[in-house]
Amino acid sequence: MSSSVCYVVLGLAAALLLCCSQPAIAKEQRHEFVIQEASVTRLCNARTIVTANGQYPGPTVEVSEGDSLVVNVVNNATYNITIHWHGVRQMRTGWSDGPEFVTQCPIRPGKSYTYRFTVTAQEGTLWWHAHSSWLRATVYGALVIRPRDAVPYPFDFHGEIAPIMLGEWWDMNPIDVIRTATRTGAAPNISDALTMNGQPGDLYTCSSQDTTVFAVKSGETNLLRFINAALNTELFVSLAGHNMTVVGADASYTKPYATSVIVLGPGQTTDVLVTFDQPPGRYYLAARAYASAQGVPFDNTTTTAIFDYGASSMASPAMPTLPAYNDTATVTAFTTSLSNLHAVELPSAVDEDLFFTVGVGLFNCSAAQNCGGPNGTRFAASMNNVSFVLPSTVSLLQAHYQGDAAANGVFTTDFPANPLVQFDYTAQNVSRALWQPVPGTKLYKLKFGSVVQVVLQGTNIFAGENHPIHIHGYDFFILAEGFGNFDAATDTAKFNLHDPPMRNTVGVPVNGWAVIRFDADNPGVWLMHCHLDVHITWGLAMAFLVEDGVGELQSLGAPPPDLPVC
Repeated sequence: MSSSVCYVVLGLAAALLLCCSQPAIAKEQRHEFVIQEASVTRLCNARTIVTANGQYPGPTVEVSEGDSLVVNVVNNATYNITIHWHGVRQMRTGWSDGPEFVTQCPIRPGKSYTYRFTVTAQEGTLWWHAHSSWLRATVYGALVIRPRDAVPYPFDFHGEIAPIMLGEWWDMNPIDVIRTATRTGAAPNISDALTMNGQPGDLYTCSSQDTTVFAVKSGETNLLRFINAALNTELFVSLAGHNMTVVGADASYTKPYATSVIVLGPGQTTDVLVTFDQPPGRYYLAARAYASAQGVPFDNTTTTAIFDYGASSMASPAMPTLPAYNDTATVTAFTTSLSNLHAVELPSAVDEDLFFTVGVGLFNCSAAQNCGGPNGTRFAASMNNVSFVLPSTVSLLQAHYQGDAAANGVFTTDFPANPLVQFDYTAQNVSRALWQPVPGTKLYKLKFGSVVQVVLQGTNIFAGENHPIHIHGYDFFILAEGFGNFDAATDTAKFNLHDPPMRNTVGVPVNGWAVIRFDADNPGVWLMHCHLDVHITWGLAMAFLVEDGVGELQSLGAPPPDLPVC
């Protein structure tokens, strides 16, 4: 359907008056997520997993822009948990953002917590997921944000396909996977399968009977919403025989961009239009890894779903040609082709000009520790050589709100604005003296309303890699990206200051850089981290502390009475 069409009720004129002239009324929607164990069978084996409401993936939450959400989360599982509303701005509602020990203490088994927030100035596809340990391997779901009633989409389509959630499956408890890695210092086991809406697809053992199938009608144009919920895998996605036209990313509209393949890092979403104009049949939607780190193991399998025009189930689906796992050129072509639907007004004056390195490193271990990383070391990761350490007795936001952070030593506000040691970040042989970061809980303080520009510079310590960097509580404009070391003297001229895409997660190119800009208009403590969960586990994160502005509307609200205690 075209979203701009108003339905005929009392004749065309009356219908247009009725549905298009009345102000849209925002609603409050209430949901309950019961975190509980459920038994599922994948890859021939029955496994007990943690779920929301017994569903894997979890429930899809659908709202209109301007609606408020009230979600009561009841933890009936055996692990602590929090829920993060990925990409939601959370204006003045940082207590509902969700990252464990950042904006709240975890919801302990047998306890509950109610998340309350309003979704404003965002339309498209976001998602929600657990933000405790590796529980988001199975605890996640889509968040669909439609325009308000009588507000049209900026494109026409006939109908929607259910959200397509890309994930990873371990043939063991993912919490055990990361706990073993944390204990030994080694890299965690890679996943055993990739999934689409929780199913691996036809190319895996014991899986074809449950392959996800989407029914489509010949000649129709449908809206498809893709979400990469995988823990550690960036993905190429392609639909056999069909082009896709990108119209949105991370709940921000883009100029239409036609492509045969899309690229999503963990955390990213992409909305596309597909016209089903091929000969009636069955067509595979397929996804496989983009693995940019040389010599690093990855899940090299391919997950599939089927788009079915109504052909016989005996027909063999057509398979798309996916890029090679290390095809960085295709990734670059995709990301640099995205632009904002509209021209934007960017502030010309930057108040905070920051430069953050992002990359993997190693902690040295004593012989007695017997660490499982390379040459007896322990894997680490950092930003500006600080490996982020979460508190364990209070959340960062609580400590900030109570004003006792300095006295109790919860965090400091001396995260460096630039690398303390400058070097050839993408050299082939970075000095081993630079491989070991310093652990710390360091925040960077921002004045309310300041204009912030961050150069995110990848490093080639241990292995250069594409890093999907996510900021909580903010969208940002991606001004440019490139390879090698960022050089302000020459690379500033490459900035797109006219229609840069707006996202909440940016892929920093392998051995390269990306530049983002945002207004610090949301007070609170906001985590910035790599959305490869193995990397945030190793410390590839920091947090911004955005101070209150003037008056209630520029200040963080008080914590809710049911905020979990540590």
